[in-house]
Amino acid sequence: MTVVDPNTQADWVPEADEASDNDAEDMPLSMRLSIADTLTLGNATCGFMAVYFTTTGILIPHLTGSEETGMARHSAATAVILMLMAAIFDLFDGLVARKLRSSPMGAELDNLSDLISFGLAPAYFVLVYGMVADDAHQRVSALAAIVVLLAVVLRLARFSCVTLKDGMFQGMPSPFGALTVVSIVLLELPFVPTLLAIIGVAWLMVSRVEYPKPRGILAVAMLSWIVGAMGLLAAWAFDAPGGQLLLQTGCALQVVLGAVIPLFATARRVNTFRDNRREARAAQLP
Repeated sequence: MTVVDPNTQADWVPEADEASDNDAEDMPLSMRLSIADTLTLGNATCGFMAVYFTTTGILIPHLTGSEETGMARHSAATAVILMLMAAIFDLFDGLVARKLRSSPMGAELDNLSDLISFGLAPAYFVLVYGMVADDAHQRVSALAAIVVLLAVVLRLARFSCVTLKDGMFQGMPSPFGALTVVSIVLLELPFVPTLLAIIGVAWLMVSRVEYPKPRGILAVAMLSWIVGAMGLLAAWAFDAPGGQLLLQTGCALQVVLGAVIPLFATARRVNTFRDNRREARAAQLP
């Protein structure tokens, strides 16, 4: 039996607490999560759950011969809503990081989370589409899914290495690209146009076309668009009157935006180049 002297015990406990406090203070900054990092982890969680619902609600019922189309519709809507929620987390973690702070590993967490939510989740959605759609070709769809995934990987890697002017992205942002890919699938177009459109979005993500960063009014507009898209998906999932038409309209608008923004960006670059040449010629005149 061990006997502890009360005086010795009283002297020992504060020392343990003090050592614990010192350990907390000595914890490296790279091991501390900020509020922005927590939002980033929410982004990754939404991406993983989107894969889960795509598997359990669409793929498995198809493989087992289940004819519950309502369940597939609900699961597809849930998966896309989770990707939209991931985009909201991705939007706010950047805003919070600028207003407060981000840990030294914040950028790495952001890239890894984006890879799950906007690379793996939409690519898997395309893969499952190729397995369940009547007119789709599974192997070709798998190739398109790989193209989408690799485009996001390359885009995120380039984002970490290339320094651009403030307020601009180079290439279609991965959240916007992921939502455009999913919108193309939900439009239920013939297989060949669907495939070409998906590959086109993947090319835009690795292109040098400049896209504005969602700040200020643009961030509010993006958030409003995402919330509206969630409403359209919910109406479609619960088979509301006109829900199918509303969803098709929303998906079409997403695809149109994905095609129009590069045109405006290209036109702006051409106009800027012409203005610079005009100024250079004017400066050379005597």
